[in-house]
Amino acid sequence: MSITKESELIGMQKISEVVALTLREMRNYAKPGMTTKELDNFGGTLLKQYGAKSAPALTYGFPGWTCISTNNEIAHGIPSDKKVLQEGDLINIDVSAELGGFWADNGGSFVLGQDLNNHQPLVDASKRILKKAISNIKGGVRIAEIGRLIENEAKRSGYKVIKNLTGHGIGRKLHEEPGEIANYYDKFNLRRFKKNSVVAIETFISTSSTIADTLNDGWTLTGNKGGYVTQHEHTIVITDGKPVILTEMNEIWN
Repeated sequence: MSITKESELIGMQKISEVVALTLREMRNYAKPGMTTKELDNFGGTLLKQYGAKSAPALTYGFPGWTCISTNNEIAHGIPSDKKVLQEGDLINIDVSAELGGFWADNGGSFVLGQDLNNHQPLVDASKRILKKAISNIKGGVRIAEIGRLIENEAKRSGYKVIKNLTGHGIGRKLHEEPGEIANYYDKFNLRRFKKNSVVAIETFISTSSTIADTLNDGWTLTGNKGGYVTQHEHTIVITDGKPVILTEMNEIWN
């Protein structure tokens, strides 16, 4: 969406705060021995307290309040009472929701407890690349150039990117114009970021895979060549200069 009046900015600020705080509190709540369903229910309780509705459930009928993916899963992991979190797990939580007709999206990967499996460098790379990508976004910048930046930074760090998962426009629904904001240079995408528009920027940084495949459950995504993937995401408002990061209070950069 494009912000055209103060009431729209306030609406986006409210829902962005909801998803950001829900993500932050879910990350703090996660403990070894807990199931992903318990963690999701905690997030769902927070969303209900704020009066917000789960975006993936509302839009796609997703069987959970939030998406929780672990270890070799990339995204869209279904919360389960059979999946128990363990020390050193690589966890991704993606929280998107609707409130008052406005939608926001954010996510982050983290290591649970001690980094027993050396996932932290991959997590740190994803966070660093997202920060650099967002800092380079302003009105008039080609979307493909941000994809180029993400891909080049990943290569420089010894990693790859997932090419069929992207950022997107957001605001009045979960996915909007300008369509896909890829993690690689797409020479055919001639579109540019527009001042006052709202987008969700996300990185998918990978050790081995470049394509996300869907498992038989119809939701969970894993890599075509295995390995691990980290994702970090902010909802932002584009300006003539530094973007306004609406979900900054999720503290994924801390």
